[in-house]
Amino acid sequence: MRITSTCCICPVLVCLCFVQRCYGAAHHGSIKVTRNQTKHIEGETEVHHRPKRGWVWNQFFVLEEHMGPDPQYVGKLHSNSDKGDGSVKYILTGEGAGTIFIIDDTTGDIHSTKSLDREQKTHYVLHAQAIDRRTNKPLEPESEFIIKVQDINDNAPKFTDGPYIVTVPEMSEMGTSVLQVTATDADDPTYGNSARVVYSILQGQPYFSVDPKTGVIRTALHNMDREAREHYSVVIQAKDMAGQVGGLSGSTTVNITLTDVNDNPPRFPQKHYQLYVPESAQVGSAVGKIKANDADTGSNADMKYTIINGDGAGVFSISTDKETREGILSLKKPLNYEKKKSYTLNIEGANTHLDFRFSHLGPFKDVTMLKIIVGDVDEPPLFTMPSYVMEVYENAKIGTAVGTVTAQDPDTANSLVRYFIDHNTEEDRYFTIDANTGTIKTAKIFDREETPWYNITVAASEIGLCKAVPESRNGPTTGHRTSAVCGALIYSGDNPGLVSHVPVGIRILDVNDNPPELAREYDVVVCENAKPGQVIQTITATDKDNSANGARFHFSLDEGLSLNPNFTLRDNEDNTASILTRRRRYSRTIQDIYYLPILISDGGVPPLSSSSTLTVRVCACERDGRVRTCHAEAFLSSAGLSTGALIAILLCVVILLAIVVLFITLRRSKKEPLIISEEDVRENVVTYDDEGGGEEDTEAFDITALRNPSAAEELKYRRDVRPEVKPAPRHHPSSSLDSINVQEFIKQRLAEADLDPSVPPYDSLQTYAYEGHRSEAGSISSLDSVTTQSDQDYNYLGDWGPEFKKLAELYGEIESERTT
Repeated sequence: MRITSTCCICPVLVCLCFVQRCYGAAHHGSIKVTRNQTKHIEGETEVHHRPKRGWVWNQFFVLEEHMGPDPQYVGKLHSNSDKGDGSVKYILTGEGAGTIFIIDDTTGDIHSTKSLDREQKTHYVLHAQAIDRRTNKPLEPESEFIIKVQDINDNAPKFTDGPYIVTVPEMSEMGTSVLQVTATDADDPTYGNSARVVYSILQGQPYFSVDPKTGVIRTALHNMDREAREHYSVVIQAKDMAGQVGGLSGSTTVNITLTDVNDNPPRFPQKHYQLYVPESAQVGSAVGKIKANDADTGSNADMKYTIINGDGAGVFSISTDKETREGILSLKKPLNYEKKKSYTLNIEGANTHLDFRFSHLGPFKDVTMLKIIVGDVDEPPLFTMPSYVMEVYENAKIGTAVGTVTAQDPDTANSLVRYFIDHNTEEDRYFTIDANTGTIKTAKIFDREETPWYNITVAASEIGLCKAVPESRNGPTTGHRTSAVCGALIYSGDNPGLVSHVPVGIRILDVNDNPPELAREYDVVVCENAKPGQVIQTITATDKDNSANGARFHFSLDEGLSLNPNFTLRDNEDNTASILTRRRRYSRTIQDIYYLPILISDGGVPPLSSSSTLTVRVCACERDGRVRTCHAEAFLSSAGLSTGALIAILLCVVILLAIVVLFITLRRSKKEPLIISEEDVRENVVTYDDEGGGEEDTEAFDITALRNPSAAEELKYRRDVRPEVKPAPRHHPSSSLDSINVQEFIKQRLAEADLDPSVPPYDSLQTYAYEGHRSEAGSISSLDSVTTQSDQDYNYLGDWGPEFKKLAELYGEIESERTT
């Protein structure tokens, strides 16, 4: 880095170079190198010592920012092995070797070829070695040394954080610390005064001062007022060389702002104000503003306005706008010019954030007087009530008076008032109003049960705002789109603000014009086993009229009919009645439906009545009163069965009947002779598994058909196969029953079956083999025991219960046959 002021520093450089050269020559220039040798000490034998290092080093110094044309001499290397014959070669390695630092390899002189800057690099580490030029072998071990860059004052102090912005409260004490600034110098602080900095103020006096050593800025005056001057620009200088001549300097700017404190009380610009407010001003609306000035800012200028006294304190209120710090005057109650034409208010404005350090400056509040003048305006008519509720009976004639509304002009002129109905809804057309008196009348006949309440809006305006128009046959006409009907007049709509409105509710009163009737359709059932005086149904009634005209109902049987022998009615006197039976036992087969006329009357004036008929069905019931079945049609309909379900039930019944008929038919077919159904013969043999009693055992099987050919003379056709060819008639020779041979008879039948084309080949008669002649032995079958006499008594079977009832009857018949 180059020095800016060369004129003043050149003598110093010359002196430094001279000192360095002398110092280097005396201490560093010639480096002694001792040879490794063996000393002979007197009185001792020769001792071999370890070779010592031949380099003795100290630091070299080089000035920074060298500006000369020639390289700057740094120092000299020399070895004891160097005899001056050039056989020793010096080698320099390390940081900057060959580029910044060069060495004469013969003499060992080191020079710097470039200008160095200590602020970039403070020192360089290099290595030196002496070698034999001929053999290139090292004469001494390699050694390390340092070249330090010696500092000069070439850097001015700098403020790294500037410029500065800082605040200090106004009215601060003298010497109050504001800010501490710090300047840095890149020069070496350990060498001379190049980095020794002192501070001074160049701009900002006499308001501020700076400490020359620490750089602390302080206030230099008492009671610095922000309202007089708020911003200050202070210039601070930092100079090295302890501020001496020739030192380098730097400066920075410090912007100081005085912050506000509450040291100024609020003040109203005037002590008296006057405000005009029309009497038509709406309650809650702002009618005026007032403001007290405060030189302070921020929260120190926050203010609150209050009404401290005056005759208008109950009519007006004041609030504070936090943004504009104005007092907003609002209306609390309506104004009336005719009653009071002016008000006086005392308004106070006071700071909300006080600083007691400045309480000696006076009270931080101010008071002013405000006079309010009420202005007279033309006001709309005023109704005597905010709303009206009227009543009229239903079925009243058209033109019946319902009620009257009243409005007056509040102005001193006291103009006449005209009334009209706002026809905004259909309900408004059901009434009319007298434009002069405000009397409301009906325009139709009302039914309370249809609509019990009507809401209309009545408007009133001064007579000057209406103009006469001809009436049409159907009522008032409209001559302008924005006009409103004023009875027989029309409202022009030029100033709608002078029309007042009031809601009117009209209640339709009830008259007894609806007879009572049963509350619902009743399904009355009486059991066949009912007892006299039994309650079979409780009925109730309803009335469309209100409770005043139908709260009490009376029930009775129709007196125009003769005394009902079946049922009677009892009035429970709680708007219900009970149906009771008058006799015992009812029969559906005789009469399944009864009709009971009932007369119901209410307690209105005049009383109204109606007649209703109850239908009573006769049903079969269980002992506990549950209905089991009623008339077929009624039962099915009550069960909710559809036509499809009824058809399905009928089909099931038909199918069951067909099954029963088929079963009976099959049972009858089994009673035919076994010759027709040969399968039965085989089935009997398989079932009973016994040999039977032979041909003489006629109880098990009727063998007459086998013995008597005439019994089978009639052709028996099979029922399972329909013959296609009619068989030829068979002729059997007549013979007596005893002379026929069974074996011959079976063979004959078998041959006929084989030749008959209409008979299947599985004729059941072919399954039996001939057993031969009858056996001489008697039968061992129990079937023959019925013909034998027995002394057994079977009467005890009747005591065994229903399971043995059939067996007891069977043996009882046998005993009776034996007796007979």
